[in-house]
Amino acid sequence: MMEKKEKRREAVKVENLKKSYGDRQVLKGVSFQVGRGEIFGVLGVNGAGKTTLLECLEGFRRYEEGTVWIGGTCGVQLQNAALPAYIRPEEAMKLFSGWKGTKRDRQSRPALELEDIRGKRYGQLSTGQKRRLQLALALIGSPEILFLDEPAAGLDVEARQKLHRAILELKKEGTAIILTSHDMGEVEQLCDRIAILREGSLIFQGTAKELAARTDGRCRVKIVTKEGEEVRFMREIGEELLAALEEYKRKGIRIQDIQVDRGTLEEHFLSLAGEVRP
Repeated sequence: MMEKKEKRREAVKVENLKKSYGDRQVLKGVSFQVGRGEIFGVLGVNGAGKTTLLECLEGFRRYEEGTVWIGGTCGVQLQNAALPAYIRPEEAMKLFSGWKGTKRDRQSRPALELEDIRGKRYGQLSTGQKRRLQLALALIGSPEILFLDEPAAGLDVEARQKLHRAILELKKEGTAIILTSHDMGEVEQLCDRIAILREGSLIFQGTAKELAARTDGRCRVKIVTKEGEEVRFMREIGEELLAALEEYKRKGIRIQDIQVDRGTLEEHFLSLAGEVRP
């Protein structure tokens, strides 16, 4: 009697992934894995390589080196996806269900509130309505792995909260979810782990708490003068602040106010990602 193989714990495994556009290397040896029932966030400033990474994982873009292992059926929601302007949501659901060879997943519809756009054509939908429809299409067939590129873009606060609840329900069912986002509140609420891309390289992998701990001790110091404001990031607040004050004194610039803040998760992310360098 053949022994039944245990299902691998990881749903996605990426090793040394490299991708270039001409002479420009966009992904530089990216490696990570995502477990079943885990939400993994990929963060980075514009041009960091987030969308290219997702497209390589989804099979939409070829890569030069590395391996990508996908352990299950996939659902994909692309950031710049578009449908013909004349198609209706109901028609799109039927069409995608036929492509996937499955019945339409009705459970995804109440959470995404598609009934209010049922009679409209795709070209008549708002940005938020289009996002909701694209997510519903990605959920057809109850995929084991879900790729979401900026899933909450264009949604109002109420719709975003409902979407987040739907995503967390999918996690409870064991769905592995890889998403990109610029919303740090969304990342903190949804993601079990996050990875930060900078210029094609992963410079951080871990939880939001670990990200904050990595920059522990670094303060955001705003120095206000008549000439304006300057923001500096300091690890040793005493010595570095005294040195900054001496620098202003030598220049004959009078300081009007000093504000010290340990910073938010978003600021830590921007610092690591390269927009603000401590």
